[in-house]
Amino acid sequence: MPWFHLIIAGLLEVAWAIGLKQTDGWTRLWPSVITALLMIASFFFLSLALRSLPLGTSYAIWTGIGAVGTALIGIFVFDEPRTAARIVCIVLIVAGIVGLKLASTPQA
Repeated sequence: MPWFHLIIAGLLEVAWAIGLKQTDGWTRLWPSVITALLMIASFFFLSLALRSLPLGTSYAIWTGIGAVGTALIGIFVFDEPRTAARIVCIVLIVAGIVGLKLASTPQA
């Protein structure tokens, strides 16, 4: 369950990052309210994951999910550049997330 909580926290981080763009510097009421609620929910699920997962691993994976998800949304929704360098960097972040997950699993 803690890994599920961590994934949910990361996905919520993507959602609030997108929402943050929509707040227009916190000047638009409803996008600001929704973004703040998404932030709280993301931190809540992260805190649940931290009950049993290591802090460093959890935080790195949480921000990694947020970074990769936000970068992909930027590319596919906000028409941000799709350069080879950006794609390689996204793949490296995913590799780091997978590596941290594998390194956190107890070995038999």
